[in-house]
Amino acid sequence: MQKIQSQGVHHITLTGADRQTSIDFWEGVLGMPFVFEQPNLDKASESHLYFDPGDGRLITIFTDEERRADPRRTPTEPGCVHHIAFSLSRASFSQAIDRLNARGIKHTGVKDRGIFDSIYFTDPLGLLIELATYKFEPPTGFTHVEVIHEAHKLRVARGDYNIQEAHLADAIEMMVERRNGSLSADRSPRNPYK
Repeated sequence: MQKIQSQGVHHITLTGADRQTSIDFWEGVLGMPFVFEQPNLDKASESHLYFDPGDGRLITIFTDEERRADPRRTPTEPGCVHHIAFSLSRASFSQAIDRLNARGIKHTGVKDRGIFDSIYFTDPLGLLIELATYKFEPPTGFTHVEVIHEAHKLRVARGDYNIQEAHLADAIEMMVERRNGSLSADRSPRNPYK
């Protein structure tokens, strides 16, 4: 028996209401270009809209002109989607609250998640949306996930509740030291300001 190895999210498909509600939200609020549309190949009465969330992957929506937006919270029972998180640059994130407020969209304000900051709000159909921005940039050649994995190991070893910025900074230092050689025999911290 062998694994089926994933190489990333190909796309996420959501059930939408009418076509224009989807376009207005995904492109008009979240800035995702509307890149493709065709019939739902499994249900001809529905359209299948494709949006680019910014990384070249896809968010797709099944729409039906007979369905109306219902803003009640989507189900969160086992097997249901709790929320979808989208990555923002720090610059865009710093503007998100003002831009949500300008539209009258209720939100949580900034929530500290240790490794990133988040803002939560619901789409017009009650799906919880998270806007997230990392608190760090990984060293060249590494990914955010690799840094988080190293920071997790430090957190566990230190008995801390969740990853904090100190774990991230220490993980980055350790990763760079492991990857990059040095002519110095002793790479320990020193004080040149004695």
